[in-house]
Amino acid sequence: MKEILNVLHETDKDYQKILKKLTKEYQLTIAEWKLLQQVENEFDTQEQLSQATGLDTSTLSRQLNSLMKKEMIENQVVGHDHRHFIYQITDTGTKSLEFIQSQYHEIEQQIFSVWSEEEKSMLQILLNRLDKSMQKGL
Repeated sequence: MKEILNVLHETDKDYQKILKKLTKEYQLTIAEWKLLQQVENEFDTQEQLSQATGLDTSTLSRQLNSLMKKEMIENQVVGHDHRHFIYQITDTGTKSLEFIQSQYHEIEQQIFSVWSEEEKSMLQILLNRLDKSMQKGL
């Protein structure tokens, strides 16, 4: 039997491959997909997005610019100095996000199709406990 942390690592690699394939269909990276979700959830300023994602300003700016080039989001200048922006998801971004979310849920259902609700609940409890233990250990 494999060690727990090794299995988690291998599972994460498989999960990342699935996400990469899914987001690539819409020419998005996983990070851009997650950022697009935040913009849709009405985190609309760089400050709010930075807090929600934990990204530094330069990384966030690059990802926002990439999403604008791909016409997934748009921005509006606000403030008297014209240096602040409010970001909004575009129709293209909304459609891409809806497709990815739909596909994501289908994949999730396939993965857990043979799991009972009790098993999924137990896994969730154990993963939450592991997460807390890992945070304490750091």
